[in-house]
Amino acid sequence: MKLEKVTKPVGTTEKRWYDDACGTALALEFVGERWSLLIMRELMFGPRRFGELKATLPGISANVLAQRLDGLAEAGIARRRTLPSPASVQVYDLTDWGRESEPIFQEMGRWATRSMRHDPTLYLSPASAMMSLRTMIARIRGDEAMTVAFRFPRDAFVATLSSDDLAIVRGEDDDADMTFICDPATLARIVYGKWPIAAAEAEGALRFAGDRALADRFVALFSLPDKIA
Repeated sequence: MKLEKVTKPVGTTEKRWYDDACGTALALEFVGERWSLLIMRELMFGPRRFGELKATLPGISANVLAQRLDGLAEAGIARRRTLPSPASVQVYDLTDWGRESEPIFQEMGRWATRSMRHDPTLYLSPASAMMSLRTMIARIRGDEAMTVAFRFPRDAFVATLSSDDLAIVRGEDDDADMTFICDPATLARIVYGKWPIAAAEAEGALRFAGDRALADRFVALFSLPDKIA
């Protein structure tokens, strides 16, 4: 098969970091700048307004956030759109192709958390907590099915566990089998540190509603990978 150089239409510009045909090199040109991957992580579960993105990415400036969003849009990874009435607000979202990157985040997460430098006590955004659940689920029993709602100070999600998947979407569900109302750090401590739900409630860190026995089975599904020697 003859390989041909792909050229862009006249009038467009493209910066190149590497003169390298490897797909990894091209991926770095798309998302290798600081904050780009974390912005994608925050958009993985649905659209976000500019202010919502900035609030969940401590340390990023408004200028840098705008630049990275423009870069992701130019690459075809993200897009800007207006929600229908009555909301009628401008939001940012991943394209279908951008959302296909989720396995990359999961593999990087499993790989990096094996390092002794991984500090689970650092800041955790609601979206990163949800990405962690989709990444660190250790086993799914064929007969286990449940719906779990998570309500955080600035976000809410619903997880649906089926026989072969843990699907998570942004939103609320008053009919879920259980609801965790807490901050992401508390959820991580419960899920990975196996902090008893009753103890978290006693300290005022958690409000829980639903089937406690089912919740214990849900928590047991998750674990962090062993550290490298």
